[in-house]
Amino acid sequence: MLKLTRIASLNWHWRPVFALLAVCLGLFGTKASAEQGFHPKGVIELFTSQGCRSCPPADRAFERMVQQGDVVALAYHVDYWNYLGWADTLATSENTSRQYGYAKTFGRNGVYTPQAVLNGREHLKGTDTAELNARLDRMKRTGNGLVVPVALERDGEELKISVGRGVGKANVVVVYFRKNQVVEVLKGENMGQKLTYWNSVTDVQTVGMWDGNALELTLPAKLLNSEKADGCAVLLQASGDGGEPAEILGATVIVEKTS
Repeated sequence: MLKLTRIASLNWHWRPVFALLAVCLGLFGTKASAEQGFHPKGVIELFTSQGCRSCPPADRAFERMVQQGDVVALAYHVDYWNYLGWADTLATSENTSRQYGYAKTFGRNGVYTPQAVLNGREHLKGTDTAELNARLDRMKRTGNGLVVPVALERDGEELKISVGRGVGKANVVVVYFRKNQVVEVLKGENMGQKLTYWNSVTDVQTVGMWDGNALELTLPAKLLNSEKADGCAVLLQASGDGGEPAEILGATVIVEKTS
């Protein structure tokens, strides 16, 4: 589905860090762990909607990417198709704003679903798992992959983020998500379907800035509102002049154990 829309002015600002800590950091209890030495080959961000008839194939391709275990995969549900008769139960206006930010980065006049953004650098329809993997592999070979190491661990009551050395400047962005949800769509273009969604983003927070030097961030890991998040990713992401998201230089993810 395609939606041509004038890019509205973006209200990019830092939210209080404690809003993040109340949800994202709360998930790092005894059931949460980061894979030691996890070095993802890339980041895929899927912009999708329950009200988009073209999206289920992309959602299934995205699920396969999640199951591979070698990428940071995040799904952003957008709200601009709600008028078609079904309000996406996972959508937020912030997710839509992030997609418009990418539209500005890519020089586009509008947004569409399903859209997959790879490493903040390229976009495509996102329904072909082989093509998604091929592009990420090529980006890694040509220096457009995740070139700065990022690590995430919990140490007692603290959450520790480590970013290595590199070239450039970027934001340290924390994204938290629900790992797996099943939604029965009762109206709209996907009426009657039970759709499974993975790694559905519920919020994005900027918690620091990186200037090319090694960086260590320590945040409290209080167990608050953990039911709102099953996983959390850290993205080292550059931004444009207007604060719009741009290339991702490094990333990692932590998810709750299944057993």
